[in-house]
Amino acid sequence: MVKKTDYSLFDDVCGFVDEAAEHLDLHPGLLDQIKECNSIYKFNFPLRNNDGSYEIFTGYRIQHSHHKLPVKGGIRFSEQVDEEEVKGLAALMTYKCALVNIPYGGAKGGIRLDPLKYDENQLERITRRYTAELIKKNFIGPAIDVPAPDYGTGAREMAWIVDTFEAFNPELINAKGCVTGKPLSQHGIDGRTEATGQGVFYGIREAVNVEEDMQALGLTKGLRGKKIIVQGLGNVGYYSAKYLSEAGARVIGVAEWNGGIWDETGINIEDLKSYQNENKSYKGYPHGKFIENSGEMLTYECDILIPAALENQITVENADQIKAKIIGEAANGPVTQEAEKILLEKGVVIIPDMYLNAGGVTVSYFEWLKNLSRVSFGKLEKRYDMEKYRKLLGTIENATGEEFTQEERDLLIKGASERDLVLSGLEETMVTAYHDMNNMRKEKKIQSLRTAGFILALKRIAISYLDLGIFP
Repeated sequence: MVKKTDYSLFDDVCGFVDEAAEHLDLHPGLLDQIKECNSIYKFNFPLRNNDGSYEIFTGYRIQHSHHKLPVKGGIRFSEQVDEEEVKGLAALMTYKCALVNIPYGGAKGGIRLDPLKYDENQLERITRRYTAELIKKNFIGPAIDVPAPDYGTGAREMAWIVDTFEAFNPELINAKGCVTGKPLSQHGIDGRTEATGQGVFYGIREAVNVEEDMQALGLTKGLRGKKIIVQGLGNVGYYSAKYLSEAGARVIGVAEWNGGIWDETGINIEDLKSYQNENKSYKGYPHGKFIENSGEMLTYECDILIPAALENQITVENADQIKAKIIGEAANGPVTQEAEKILLEKGVVIIPDMYLNAGGVTVSYFEWLKNLSRVSFGKLEKRYDMEKYRKLLGTIENATGEEFTQEERDLLIKGASERDLVLSGLEETMVTAYHDMNNMRKEKKIQSLRTAGFILALKRIAISYLDLGIFP
């Protein structure tokens, strides 16, 4: 799982855009404008350690597209962070938001560091200083640029960011909307933690429920019995595996950077995750076989392979060895452009990252709306709906002479909670976007879902510019 230094995710994304543009009649200048990054902010800042020494960190915030504001994208803490990676991830966010019809431009940010090498106090100072640098240059704000968690960050870091932003902007009533992925205590949203993995589940479920597509792969319709390998059991990989297992699929392999577990009979994801949390490794896990070289697990026999770790995992070096019939890109950019061509020739269906991991930004959008409205979803109407359903049940009982059990009554009159509404909105987004993308693939008579997704995204972004009269 090591990123090659000569690889450019941004160039790969631009290559995918060019392939999609061949199916559209876009002004060349418009296409160039869509592809390029609007704003790139690279900066250095110091950290004073407890022993009096100093370290200098490099931070980035890149805004790829201003066709819609605010821009949206995560912040990652990783030693792999560099300008090309952040540019590529920011570009992906632009097309991802357009594909699932969320009104954001794309952005991304990060700091080049290994978060495991620093204690909580140091990470807090680093995060707050990074935020202050963004504030100085107007690269963060609920109407400008709204970050979120990414690799190496989480709700804790988002809480530090929003607290720092509020300290600089005490008069701003919508300040909580400057970042998403916050803890619930800081006006986060119920369902955000598992949102990306939940979205991966919805996306794969929709793909395997299209019978004609499954027949072409020699697979049966539906998730039940499908054999799955997951690479990476972090937040996204864990929830993806959990929900797919609960739906009847069988996770037979889980790969991590320091080893993997293989078990043809199926892996208990909850049990494996608990063991990982306790031991920081799968070595010694009592069920299944420990695989020292987890990278080779990508080439094992399975129905669905889910790369949920880092980009650049399936390349020209291993693409011809892939035996999966479906690849679900839960991570950003796990399959290179060259590798995709090899896989498509083999008949592999690739469910692209720009669609499949859009659950995170979708629920982040809901959180942002909640912060702007300053009211939780369901708070105003839940009790009203419950009373309405209670009266309806009473009318049915009076008309039929039959009485519902208390369990039935509780189920039928239950008003929607914030979590219920969030998951409903996420499911609607993922279901609609998949079929839009798949229908575009069939309309254009192309094999690649990714190309179809980029066609849809490009059309929507182009309309935003054309409606402004910027291009003919």
